[in-house]
Amino acid sequence: MSAAAYPCEEIRLQLSRDEHGVIIAVWDAAHALPQAKPMAELTLEDLDLSEDAFDDNGGWGLHIVQALSTKCGVIRDPAGGKWVWSRMRP
Repeated sequence: MSAAAYPCEEIRLQLSRDEHGVIIAVWDAAHALPQAKPMAELTLEDLDLSEDAFDDNGGWGLHIVQALSTKCGVIRDPAGGKWVWSRMRP
């Protein structure tokens, strides 16, 4: 991972629950918002698991989060970074 892609190695996890479900939120210091890759049927052979290409495999997890969530999104944190969140039914 390059320092430019991840300005801080810190991540934060927040779990909460309300009458609508469980909310899972993850914070990181990167300014870039996550971008989902176009939907495609994948196999493990499609992923480049070498250390040099590790960061190039991102974007697939957003489809999983959307499929499991009743609602999800991303918001910029006024103090810096962003929160990616998902609400799931209890």
